[in-house]
Amino acid sequence: MLKLGQVDLDEIAQALSDQTDYEHQWMLDPATGELHIWTSDTGLDGQDLMDDDELENTDLIAIDPLPSPVWYADMADFAERISDEHASRRLARAIRGRGAFRHFKDELYEEYPDLVSVWHTFRDVRARRRAVEWLLDEGLIDATEAAHYLKGHPDPALP
Repeated sequence: MLKLGQVDLDEIAQALSDQTDYEHQWMLDPATGELHIWTSDTGLDGQDLMDDDELENTDLIAIDPLPSPVWYADMADFAERISDEHASRRLARAIRGRGAFRHFKDELYEEYPDLVSVWHTFRDVRARRRAVEWLLDEGLIDATEAAHYLKGHPDPALP
């Protein structure tokens, strides 16, 4: 069983949010907590040219990305919870329809630069909690340690 200190929660969060479409797979070594990236053209970490079948015969655990609605909900919650009603309405409007992620980012960075760091903190706290939840779901960390982490890392207060 891994300890949270053995894993990079930011890297796992990145793997869980990775929506790129090229053929690749994030992999976690359950013995060490180390992350690896496999791609069809460069292999494991760009060094070991193993194919899909060989990869499946390793002890590495695949980290499948969470669906985009999970990450969309973060934008919606952020827009709903900020106290600036004008910014709240505009950010909520930006995420309607196609291109929600790009529109949200454009609106935030161009019109509300003072909220950018607040958004990053909000998004990152949630992403790290999802990483802990993923580790727990995979049976890689102790439930007590996970509960302690999750309790100690609530959504940050928003202005």
